[in-house]
Amino acid sequence: MTQKGSLKSAKNNKAEEPELEPLCCCEYIDRNGEKNHVAAFLCDCQDLDEGCERWITCKSVQPETCERIMETISDRLRIPWLRGAKKVNISIIPPLILLPVFLRVASWHFLLGVVVLTSLPVLALWYYYLTHRRKEQTLFFLSLGLFSLGYMYYVFLQEVVPKGHVGPTQLALLTCGLFLILLALYRAKKNPGYLRNPASEDTSLGSSQVECLTRKGQKTKGLPSADMSGILNNRSLRDDQKGSSRLLAGSPTKVKEDWCAQCQLVRPARAWHCRICGICVRRMDHHCVWINSCVGESNHQAFILALLIFLLTSVYGITLTLDTICRDRSVFIALFYCPGVYADYSSALSFTCVWYSAIITAGMAYIFLIQLLNISYNVTEREVQQALRRKTGRRLLCGLIVDTDLL
Repeated sequence: MTQKGSLKSAKNNKAEEPELEPLCCCEYIDRNGEKNHVAAFLCDCQDLDEGCERWITCKSVQPETCERIMETISDRLRIPWLRGAKKVNISIIPPLILLPVFLRVASWHFLLGVVVLTSLPVLALWYYYLTHRRKEQTLFFLSLGLFSLGYMYYVFLQEVVPKGHVGPTQLALLTCGLFLILLALYRAKKNPGYLRNPASEDTSLGSSQVECLTRKGQKTKGLPSADMSGILNNRSLRDDQKGSSRLLAGSPTKVKEDWCAQCQLVRPARAWHCRICGICVRRMDHHCVWINSCVGESNHQAFILALLIFLLTSVYGITLTLDTICRDRSVFIALFYCPGVYADYSSALSFTCVWYSAIITAGMAYIFLIQLLNISYNVTEREVQQALRRKTGRRLLCGLIVDTDLL
């Protein structure tokens, strides 16, 4: 009788609850829980009105107002989609707009090229330290990397290939290298080896097992499913508490160092908690902004492979481009001395993209070299930085190698 009564009350409650109207492709639920429309992007924003008014009257805008304006813009920046507009991360947009504009402006004159190509790495480093200090995740560098690959390939197809000096085999090799880079990046961006709380995993496992048993109609010894799941949860929690108490009794100092208060677990050797991702990673090397993920035990090989394929493909593309726009000169000489390249806008744009690719390639080659040296010394980048911070490591070979005395 009680079960029938509870079922009837549940049905009555469902009938009393008003059904939500389906959203059209341009509607969404904003951060205040209200229905909004994509067309009302700049409507009803007091912070934006106040900021524009103070900017017109030459008054300073408070940092809190700027943060509220950015939060409002990031919440309202959406694209129409089925069953409601989808939110777009605002950090993806700047590279899509600024990179083509800067590179085309840099191809107008040699001095403009020097200024733009010098300022781009400075701006990227400034944004990196800004987000790194705030411990925030950003898709800016991932968007910049992927869009740079696509845009360089587009310029190569539009400006270099039509000149007739690149054969189909060379174009096929470059295209295969691009697809291999994307494949390696996809593999490197997957799970780096996240550590999960065993208590939560046992809890979810116990509830799923109970659901399977009740769906199949098997007997649970007269206990309701809620009671059975509670018993399973309590049992798993008691087992975890016993295991942690044994560890604490065995080596309290070591466990205190390896205990993660955020994830509520004891980390294995060489694991670490990433403050940007908010989770512990097995054998964590570092948090890479170019893939917006950590590099750990499960994706370290794919990360190294992605760097290697990128370096080979980038050098090959730079060589093909310089052989086309600077004939009868070696690649190294053409990179620094190519007379008449700014007389033609097509050649100037290709030459500017070559220098942009060379700057990115040099930075990735440095990361690749550091990774190889760390692997040869059996240390991770986090252990290197920790040794330097504690002043327990020694710099060798002009700082490229840090001896952490872990061997």
